[in-house]
Amino acid sequence: VFALSGFLRVAAGFDIGLSTKCVVIPKEMDMCHKIGYSEMRLPNLMGHTSMGEVILKSTTWQHLAHTDCHPHLRTFLCSLFAPICLDTFIHPCRSMCVAVRDSCAPVLACHGHPWPHSLDCDRFPADEDMCLASLTKEYKHSHKVLPKPACQACPAVEEFFTHKRVLEVFCDNNFAVKVKLSKKRTVFGDQEYNIECQVEFITQGLLLPYETQSMIQQWLLINENCTQRMTPTHRPMVYLLVGNIEEGVILVNQVYRWQRRDSQLTLATQKWRYHKCL
Repeated sequence: VFALSGFLRVAAGFDIGLSTKCVVIPKEMDMCHKIGYSEMRLPNLMGHTSMGEVILKSTTWQHLAHTDCHPHLRTFLCSLFAPICLDTFIHPCRSMCVAVRDSCAPVLACHGHPWPHSLDCDRFPADEDMCLASLTKEYKHSHKVLPKPACQACPAVEEFFTHKRVLEVFCDNNFAVKVKLSKKRTVFGDQEYNIECQVEFITQGLLLPYETQSMIQQWLLINENCTQRMTPTHRPMVYLLVGNIEEGVILVNQVYRWQRRDSQLTLATQKWRYHKCL
């Protein structure tokens, strides 16, 4: 939970008048829960006048929020879709919009969508006005900057291989993560994925297992075309994702189907501990 006051740049606010009301943020807007406040103004800053419209329009952004493409994406979106109940509307600053757009537009592009005109950064106030300011510089100093998943063509899923070939692939890459994938339909008819990760190995510097798990989850959400191919049914499927981290970018180079009857992957991951690459 962030302290909202930390984002505010103080100056003159924008008077909302008497036409708005305070309402509880609905349960369907899960991206706007646990962000530091529980009530929102209606109509909101997107011009939505009914809660049904707010829910419908905001849920199209939930998937992007799950990718964590920018640390302040939720703050930015929720300040527009579910503005905090104060005497004045607090817009996001232009700098926050630009920072979020620059990080998240490539993810939208990966899904075939441009950055929307309704979120044109020029419509937001400059930082010297009263607005929600991005803390990206401070964030970078206080948080480890992790590699970013890339939007990429989906590697073919390998179903037939020997443990020796898998070990050769391990030698050419610097992480392998076992992933259990399943999908379910949301109340809105969209696909949602349940992603469980277990790190088999990392040879990349100081990355921790939970960070690697998180980055692979992001990769699967960003590269949804790949995730869809890997979940043809609603039955859980298990894969091994093998790849590299190059210049701060995560690339998955090989995808293996991990089947129960197949001992080759199990053998490869066991032998890897003692394996010496050529």
